[in-house]
Amino acid sequence: MQKDKQPEYRAVVFRDRSAGFAFLTRSTADSDTTIEWDDGNTYPVVDVEISSESHPFYTGKARTVDSEGRIVKFERKYGEGKE
Repeated sequence: MQKDKQPEYRAVVFRDRSAGFAFLTRSTADSDTTIEWDDGNTYPVVDVEISSESHPFYTGKARTVDSEGRIVKFERKYGEGKE
């Protein structure tokens, strides 16, 4: 393996600004901004637009598609299938 080709793998904080949620993990993501974490150490912070705390699927606020209504609308417009 060639030296100095791999990015540095270190502790990084990912912060979801819309939900006010942050978590500490290890990553190769790079950031110029830092944050002081609960353990008293300073870590680079990466701001993300969406995480499991704000994603509609995980929060239970996802919209459901009314597939039955779409089928009825299609049959009304084009008639029932002829066999």
